[in-house]
Amino acid sequence: MSRILIAEDEPRLSGFLEKGLRAAGYSTTVCDDGIRAAGLARDDDFDLLILDIGMPGQDGFAVLRAIRARGEQLPVLILTARDEVIDTVTGLDSGADDYVTKPFVFEELLARVRARLRAPDAGDSGLALDAGGVRLDVRTRRAEVGDTEVELTAKEFTLLETFLRHPGQVLSREQLLSHVWGYDFDPGSNVVDVYVGYLRRKLGAERFETVRGMGYRLRI
Repeated sequence: MSRILIAEDEPRLSGFLEKGLRAAGYSTTVCDDGIRAAGLARDDDFDLLILDIGMPGQDGFAVLRAIRARGEQLPVLILTARDEVIDTVTGLDSGADDYVTKPFVFEELLARVRARLRAPDAGDSGLALDAGGVRLDVRTRRAEVGDTEVELTAKEFTLLETFLRHPGQVLSREQLLSHVWGYDFDPGSNVVDVYVGYLRRKLGAERFETVRGMGYRLRI
């Protein structure tokens, strides 16, 4: 059984994570302080660290630097409300293996946990997605069309990742809302249509097909 350390100081969220991960078959330990998290995060004791950036005592970036400096190799998945590019780059440069922004959908986080535990190598196929002429590196958060890198916002990235994990499959607006914005998002919102429009402008309108009365499909 894989052992996961959850470093999160918000009790409601840490309890939610612990319950969900245990239901998925993982052993979990929760700590709510950065200094303690840095001390606990050791390869001999855990297989993965889920790390909040805004921790008391010591922030997540400092925790990352501390555990990498002493040679710990366990995968680290950052979970934070910060979604600016500079924060993503800082986290990855500090030694993180993946980055998930709040609010998040648990199924997405669970898929990323499985990917990191399955293969700590950054070349893991679950972290490099390629379909319809678009390539997405989940670890570095980079999207490319041909040889051109395309800058995406956090939600655009997650929406594109959802399409790339289901190439050629029709995804309903409800499915996309659930995967990208969470189950509690207003089902009457047109946010999916708006963001598909953003992706069409950045990646090519021909790649995203509207299936009338059903949803959208990434052409392959």
